[in-house]
Amino acid sequence: MAAAQKNKQQIAILMLNMGGPGKLEEVGPFLNRLFTDTDIMKLPFQSKLGPYIAKRRTSAIQKKYGEIGGGSPILKWTNLQGEKLVEELNKNCSNYGIFKHYVGFRYAYPLTEDAIEKIKADGIKRIIAFSQYPQYSCSTAGSSLNKIAEIMIKDKTTDLKWSFIDRWPVNEGLVQAFKEQIEIELAKFNNSKDVVLLFSAHSLPLSVVNTGDTYPSEVGSTVIQVMNSLKISNPYRLVYQSKVGPVKWLEPQTDDAIKSFAKNGHKKFLIIPISFVNEHIETLHELDIEYAKELGEELGVEIGRVPSPNDHPSFIRGMANLVKDHLDSNTSFGGQLLTRCPKCPRDSCKNAREWLKSISW
Repeated sequence: MAAAQKNKQQIAILMLNMGGPGKLEEVGPFLNRLFTDTDIMKLPFQSKLGPYIAKRRTSAIQKKYGEIGGGSPILKWTNLQGEKLVEELNKNCSNYGIFKHYVGFRYAYPLTEDAIEKIKADGIKRIIAFSQYPQYSCSTAGSSLNKIAEIMIKDKTTDLKWSFIDRWPVNEGLVQAFKEQIEIELAKFNNSKDVVLLFSAHSLPLSVVNTGDTYPSEVGSTVIQVMNSLKISNPYRLVYQSKVGPVKWLEPQTDDAIKSFAKNGHKKFLIIPISFVNEHIETLHELDIEYAKELGEELGVEIGRVPSPNDHPSFIRGMANLVKDHLDSNTSFGGQLLTRCPKCPRDSCKNAREWLKSISW
C-alpha cells in the first residue's frame, strides 16, 4: 500500500490571486508591484508614475491595514482553502494522484515565481494553475497567467505539465455558499423583504472593459445564478468598489449606490462581495468599516455584509468538483483562454497565448 502511494503522480494545485501585505512594512513593495503592472492598469510614464503613486499612498494604506489587525488575512484564508481542497481531492480523486496546494500571489509573498520554484524543488511535474478569481479579467487572472508565461519562457524547463482553471463564475459551490450566507444575514433584519441586495464586485477601468474584457458579463452571470437560487423578491443591483486613480471605471460605485438608494427612501442594505473568495482589506475595511459602519451611520441606514466564501463547506466542495471536472476533461485549459480580447493591445497577452499553444496537450 505504501509503495503504491509512493509511486503515485504528485499534482500541484497552484492557487493564484492578487495577495496582500502580511505586515505593515510590506505595504510599500505590494503597492509598487501593483501600480507598475501594466496588465492591471495603464498609466502614462508608468515606470516612474507607478512607484510615485505607490509611495504617496503607502502611509494611508498602512493606516487602513492597521485598523484590520496590521496585515491582510488573505494568505491565511488561501492556505486554509488549499488545505481543505487537497484534503477533499486526496479523499475523492486519489485515482489521479496525490495533491498538494501552493499559493502564488501576484503582488505579495509568496510571489508566483517563488511558488513555481518551490514546486520544482519538491519534484512535482504536474501543475494545475487555479485562478482564485471566479470571474476572469485580463487585469486579474490574465495578469497571473501572463506572469507564469513570462517566467516559463525564460525558465526553459520542459518537463512540467501545465493546465489551467481560469474562470468559474457559475460554479455550483460558489453560488451555494453565497446563497446560504445571504439567507443567514437576511434573517438578521426585521422585515427582510425591504433589504436591497448590493452585489459588490471589484471595479475595472473602462479602458480595459472596452477592449472586450469578459469580466462584467461573468460577474453578472454569478449574480443571476445566486438570485435564481434564492428565489426571493428582494431588489438587487450589481455595484462596484475599489476604484483607484482619475480614469473612468465601471459604475455605480458601491458607496454612491447606497447614497442614492438612501436618498430615495431605502433604509436597509446587504452587501455581498460577489467577486471575492476570501476576506482581505477590500472586504474588512472598505465594506465593513467605510461603508457598513461609517457610511451607514452618516446616512442613518442599516447595512449588513455577507462573508466571503472563505472555508464554507459548499465552496470547498465546489472547488474540488472544478478540479475533478478539469482532470476528467483531460485538456490543458478551457475554450476561452486562447482567445484574446478583440481590442487587446498588450504584447504580454500575445506572448502568453503563444506559450500556451506551445505547451498545450
